[in-house]
Amino acid sequence: MLNFAVGPVPSSDAVRAIGALDSPYFRTPEFSRAMLENERMLCGLANAPEGSRASFPTCSGTGAMEAAVMGLLDPTSDKAIVVDGGSFGHRFRGMLELHGVPNVAVELEPGSPLTQADLDAVDAEGCTAFLVNLGETSQGVLYDAGLIGGFCRERGLFLIVDGISSFLADPFDMEGMGADVLITDAQKALACPPGVAPMVLSPRAVERANALPQPCMYLDLHDMLKNQERGQTPFTPAVTTLLQIHERLAAIEAAGGADAEVVRCATVAADFRERLAASGLPFGMRLASPSNAVTYVESPVVSARALFSMLKDEYGIWLCPNSGERADVSFRVGHIGEHSLSDNALLVAALADASARLSAESGEGA
Repeated sequence: MLNFAVGPVPSSDAVRAIGALDSPYFRTPEFSRAMLENERMLCGLANAPEGSRASFPTCSGTGAMEAAVMGLLDPTSDKAIVVDGGSFGHRFRGMLELHGVPNVAVELEPGSPLTQADLDAVDAEGCTAFLVNLGETSQGVLYDAGLIGGFCRERGLFLIVDGISSFLADPFDMEGMGADVLITDAQKALACPPGVAPMVLSPRAVERANALPQPCMYLDLHDMLKNQERGQTPFTPAVTTLLQIHERLAAIEAAGGADAEVVRCATVAADFRERLAASGLPFGMRLASPSNAVTYVESPVVSARALFSMLKDEYGIWLCPNSGERADVSFRVGHIGEHSLSDNALLVAALADASARLSAESGEGA
């Protein structure tokens, strides 16, 4: 099966080999060493400011998003600006509402980049925080980190960045951007099985986690950071996934670090886009501020739902389907994980064949 979803994604042989083993007992010096190394490597790859810390909650990326909202923002004193340009920005907005944090939304047309004009239009009076899904995965859009960082720096805003799909796929400099929180996910560009959503917290974020009441026992950031000092977690973690993350982080470091990984992902993304554009197939692509992680493909002629099912069932290929009103006219192609350029060639050939078959079937039915 060729997997072009945006998570879970294909893993390396070394990562898969760890997954084939029994999970070891984790309250050991060996596991603690691996976890401390995970923290060091993750902070280094993110270029986190000195004194930053990492935590490794066992949950999906959404769990880490919620841990940041309820553990680092105070409903009585904070007011947040949130970018709502797709389903994941809308999720952040819903979390703010759920936890009673006053907020102002930057509402974007789905698929639109974030501009200076959008930020200038925000009523930032009284705002203390800014939340953004840097790569809005549902729309295939990457927002401008420099633009956001400058806006937040000028106003002293506490900046929470969901880099779940963009981290290690697109350029990211935590210190340079001025981000206080980076949220990632094992199943995205880290290319491990799902189950862990690593977070990097700046010194300012650590101070908040230690000072604010933590309303959830399981996602208590203060408790997670305290346990991580000894390389442990408060509760039983996804042990095998954490060891796979250790393998993956070490491999990225050895291959040239975050910059080299971003270049690799960008090469795969550019190759797919060039092949699709040159194919003459009836598909369009959203390429206004695209993320290297994913390409949003418009399918005005062939049913995207039918195409997804045919490729899955008859070609052994997974695309990334969309939901809602765009489900039948668009899909996404992921570029993160262990993909080669030859995978792209197979995908474009399969798209051509399946599209022709679906078009013929549609004509016969007419």
